[in-house]
Amino acid sequence: MIRKFGSDRRGNYALMMVLAMVPLMGGLAIGVDYTEMVRQRQNALNALDAAGIATAQQIVAGASDTEAKTYAKNFFEANLAHIDPANTTLTVTLPNNNTGGGTLKLCGTLTYVPYFQPAARILLGGTPGAANIAFDTCSEVRLKNTLEVSLVLDNSGSMTETGKGSNKVRFDLLKSAAKQLVDQLAGEAQQMRQISNPVQFSLVPFAASVNVGAGNASAAWMDTTGISPIHHENFDWTTMSSSYSSTKYAEKTNGVWYAKGTGWDATQKDKPLTRFSIYNQMQRVVTESSTNTTCTGSGRNKVCTTTTTPATYGSVAAWGGCVESRPYPYNIQDTPATTGNPATLFVPMFAPDETDNTDTSSRLPANNNWGADGSSGTDAERQRYMPKYFTVGTSVTPAYGMNAGPNTSCSTTPITPLTDVSTTAGANSVKAAIDAMNASGATNVPEGMAWGWRTLSSGAPFTDGRPETERGNDKVLIVLTDGANTYYTPTSVTAQTYSGTNWASGGNDLAGAKAIYSALGYVKPYNNTYSYGRMFLGTSSSISKTDYSNANYTKAMNEHFATLCDNAKTAGVIVMTIALDLDSKNTAEKAQMDALKACSSDSRFSKDPTDPSKPMKLFWNSTGATLSNDFKAIGNELSNLRIVS
Repeated sequence: MIRKFGSDRRGNYALMMVLAMVPLMGGLAIGVDYTEMVRQRQNALNALDAAGIATAQQIVAGASDTEAKTYAKNFFEANLAHIDPANTTLTVTLPNNNTGGGTLKLCGTLTYVPYFQPAARILLGGTPGAANIAFDTCSEVRLKNTLEVSLVLDNSGSMTETGKGSNKVRFDLLKSAAKQLVDQLAGEAQQMRQISNPVQFSLVPFAASVNVGAGNASAAWMDTTGISPIHHENFDWTTMSSSYSSTKYAEKTNGVWYAKGTGWDATQKDKPLTRFSIYNQMQRVVTESSTNTTCTGSGRNKVCTTTTTPATYGSVAAWGGCVESRPYPYNIQDTPATTGNPATLFVPMFAPDETDNTDTSSRLPANNNWGADGSSGTDAERQRYMPKYFTVGTSVTPAYGMNAGPNTSCSTTPITPLTDVSTTAGANSVKAAIDAMNASGATNVPEGMAWGWRTLSSGAPFTDGRPETERGNDKVLIVLTDGANTYYTPTSVTAQTYSGTNWASGGNDLAGAKAIYSALGYVKPYNNTYSYGRMFLGTSSSISKTDYSNANYTKAMNEHFATLCDNAKTAGVIVMTIALDLDSKNTAEKAQMDALKACSSDSRFSKDPTDPSKPMKLFWNSTGATLSNDFKAIGNELSNLRIVS
């Protein structure tokens, strides 16, 4: 019977079913837990994303830190559906505690409690021995990018002309439009209380040069010891050798000129001789010395007393704050200034006193004759003769201010560094600086744009910009000009008022400088380290190095401008350009319009109206009548930059 029972197969199906139920039920348990786990995880992620967007809106509306965190938690838990909030945790990182511009980060942890056996927990990804399964997930919402905007605005003399289609001068129209832009962006910035300095503006007025502020005379990035290769290019310190004076002379040691002898005052003796030295040491006679005799009594009782009042002296001029362009390639770069590379240092402008002589053929005086020559040599020797600056009272009679004497071609107000306009005080400060601008001088767009870039930089000279690698921050250059780049030959324009029949007919160039002194110095300086003047450094073979004409100077400056634009855009700067009242029928102005358009960046948001397949160039061909609306369009573009979808 036992043998018969063993061979009986009639109950095998039930036995096999019992044995098969173990993996079948395990698979079912895993399937149920897996499906539920995925559902809960997705619900938690959806709740996290929704809470992020909703909380971001609360922050923009002005919620405090505490209010934002509470709102995020409540919104997250309310959208968990059937998930028990007790099985979740939420961590909120507010924008002001997060790297980047305005990034709100929400991280949630979901603890899933399986319905079935520990084996299922292991198969579903849990840790052996753990009761539950935990999942972490994060969601980020960038509210708005932070903005750093540099207004690089033309302050040349032509800005005083009436704007096309308007009854106002261009300068007034520009000031109004620029302040309107500041107000527009300041209004948005005030809504972002969670982020420090959400929108910052700098202002760079430019004409023939740029003013970095006289308060920076001792800054580390200024050439305070005269080691730059351009610092002494217009000076001949050998004219102040010990053979000239045994008590007050110049001596060169290791490439630096020093003040030697007992005739120097304590502030200068044995220290480097620089352009700052000339500003500081020059003195003029304020009142002449006088002798006065008074007598009392009469006859043999008459007593007379003679009193001598010494002369009084005053300063001839203080440095106005303008600097020269660095030699190529540093003039069109944001390379930090270091003493290890003297060519990167910034040199204060100092317009040399030019010859006293008048051109015998045209009877024109020099454009910048502001002191006595003190020399009877050639006109070039007279111009570079150094004792004239240190002969007290005999060289200069008047005091000189901005855009006169040694500060000739320094006509603009100083740079305003990046300033937070989310505060009323900050916005008002930038707008006051815009109002303070004045129009005078030539047009050097590359110099203005280069300094605009430097104000946005995180490195010196101006260090207010956020790090270039920081997420969520845009650096923007807005460059406006109403004319072509200009650098003038001495005979083509009048740099100073003088008497005579040929006034306003230009000035002579008896010293052979080939240009009025400005940010690029003379085109043919006396002591030139390079093959030719800085005007032509770095230019292509298509630019003649011996064509000393205004037109050729413009071409050279245009090449510098084009390379500068490429450098700035390669560094991640967004460039917006505006041509104001330029005439496409004028060859030079048409070239400037084309250069400005080529310089501009592509829009991230707007399409070219003439070809929707291409992005719009951030270039505006404005007139006096359209300038206000064009600045509104620029404001809208900047607003788009701040919105992160």
